[in-house]
Amino acid sequence: MPPDDPDLVMYPFQYRPLIEAALHEDLGAAGDVTTEAVIPASAMADARLIARQGGTIAGLEMALEAFRILDPALGTTTGVADGDRVDADTVLATLSGRARPILTAERTALNFLGHLSGIATAARRFVDSLEGTGCRVLDTRKTTPGWRTLEKQAAASGGAVNHRAGLYDMVLIKENHIRAAGGVTEALAAAIAPARRAGLEVEIEVTDLAELDQALAGDAADARPDRILLDNMSIDQLEHAVARVRALAPPRPLLEASGGVTLETAHQIGATGVDFLSAGAITHSAPALDLSLQVRQA
Repeated sequence: MPPDDPDLVMYPFQYRPLIEAALHEDLGAAGDVTTEAVIPASAMADARLIARQGGTIAGLEMALEAFRILDPALGTTTGVADGDRVDADTVLATLSGRARPILTAERTALNFLGHLSGIATAARRFVDSLEGTGCRVLDTRKTTPGWRTLEKQAAASGGAVNHRAGLYDMVLIKENHIRAAGGVTEALAAAIAPARRAGLEVEIEVTDLAELDQALAGDAADARPDRILLDNMSIDQLEHAVARVRALAPPRPLLEASGGVTLETAHQIGATGVDFLSAGAITHSAPALDLSLQVRQA
């Protein structure tokens, strides 16, 4: 599925320079000395891109672009699309063309595809863990510098909901903002009016039920935040927070649980009634999906 935010859609003209930089990093000034020594320039080959373990795919077109950059005449056929779940030994794509470019681009292609598919797979596991709760999974800004759009696209491919793309598209008042502003009440009072004028949502982080009450204390619904982030709260605290917000007349702030969320705790957190849980592990700790490229002489 595509990202929710158009700022988090990356097109080939945007990601091609990133692939070119990765290829340059691998080739250096001397090029692929091994392939050029072993494989004749005229040699042709067929190859299959294979998932060696089950998971959710993301970044397939980027991987194929790495090969096409080195050989625009390369023939490619895809058997799956981003967002598809695959079993071990699934053929993701086939390639046919000159052998040298296929071998030279192999590691760059697998690095992109393995990393992004690992993120999509992690996101899908969190989504699956919440089945039946009504809670949705958010990604975070805990991304590899320069890769945020790609990693958030991958999270969306796994079924996660993209949170803000950066510092510019939502007012998110965190703990340090609150301290610097003098408290929850002061921070919200400063943020609400300009955010409303700019058409931006406002979210504020609270760490206990007393801070939650401060966040909900606005005289009118439009004086309250659009979302409240419940940081590192216990299950009991989350349940009390949900009850307090549901007792309000609509529109009510949406609730996000965050802090130390794991696959083992996700379902219990979601069952409290919160609208979202966010997990940085989706992007910062997802292991790469195990993939391989099998090449044979044409």
